[in-house]
Amino acid sequence: MRTMGVEEELLLIDRRTGHPVPVADQVLARAIAAGGPGDGGEVVAEMHREAIELVTRPHSSLATLGDQVRTNRTFTEQLASEAEAHAAPLGTSPCPVTPHPTESPRYLAIMQRYGALPRRVLTSGLHVHVSIDSPDEGVAVLDRIRTWTPVFIALCANSPFHDGVDTGHASWRSVLWNQWPSSGPQERFGSLSRYRAVTEAMLGTGALLDPGMLYLDARLSANHPTVEVRVADVPLDPGTTVTVAGLVRALVDTAANDAADGREAPSRPAAALRLANWQASLEGLDGCLVDPTTERPAPAREVVMQFLAHVLPALTCNGDDQLVERGIDDLFTRGTGAARQRAARRPAAEPGRDDLGHVALAAARQEG
Repeated sequence: MRTMGVEEELLLIDRRTGHPVPVADQVLARAIAAGGPGDGGEVVAEMHREAIELVTRPHSSLATLGDQVRTNRTFTEQLASEAEAHAAPLGTSPCPVTPHPTESPRYLAIMQRYGALPRRVLTSGLHVHVSIDSPDEGVAVLDRIRTWTPVFIALCANSPFHDGVDTGHASWRSVLWNQWPSSGPQERFGSLSRYRAVTEAMLGTGALLDPGMLYLDARLSANHPTVEVRVADVPLDPGTTVTVAGLVRALVDTAANDAADGREAPSRPAAALRLANWQASLEGLDGCLVDPTTERPAPAREVVMQFLAHVLPALTCNGDDQLVERGIDDLFTRGTGAARQRAARRPAAEPGRDDLGHVALAAARQEG
């Protein structure tokens, strides 16, 4: 059975106002002093001091992965509270913020190189790693999962507000993230040698500082024998993180089996996939998604159910089918993080003045 692990980025917000605060150094120091969250989990720095990243170890059981995701969040929230902050699962800050860079050579180099983008954009995502048998298998998987990854944007959508306004999108983080030069979907690679040639050509342009800035929607991990799917907002609920991790693993299983059986990878152009991403970021689960089989818009529930049917044999084989089906039912019943953030919004106390700190605080205090 393939193992999986996740990385969740959280925002650090003031416990009274809901505005982001640069207290990551304090949280990290306390995490080190406490010996970490346990069970191989980690709390690590992000590009900005208003954010933190929580990392799990690899798991073969979706249930134990869920336990660690919740433990990581609880541990980090306790540390943040000592700095008068919350560790909030928000894809973007509802409140205006000018983020402060983390004092590391790499992050400072990014600040210097990329102008206003890293100085103004504070986002939090979810990365899911799934083990592969070899890099060759990994590239075959990348070629066969690319038409389905927009569904993860919709399921995890959790960033409707940014800079004090409703953006009209379910995942504004996705829009912001795609300002980075290497972000987004790729064409089919066809082979490991082609994957390496493409990524080496990208690095050769000099537009990227290092391989870590290959911000593809899905890629081979440079540090682990995994495929890494990177399209999603950090979910509001830890249960959604678990649901998506189970789906990603099942999708990787399905893609690997299709490759082994000689089934050709879909030939959909990257330009069309970029538009499917945009559609998912706009409407989340509340409108239409692009159906990968017809390449036409269809109701989100219909596309998600089709995706579930596509990976159901792998979900069942992994013993994840019931947990994942409950997670999807919950998303359609309670709504995505974006829908729930909008539901938490109160009318402005004064015309033209709408401090959305209360929305951020509601997200931080929610029970997953």
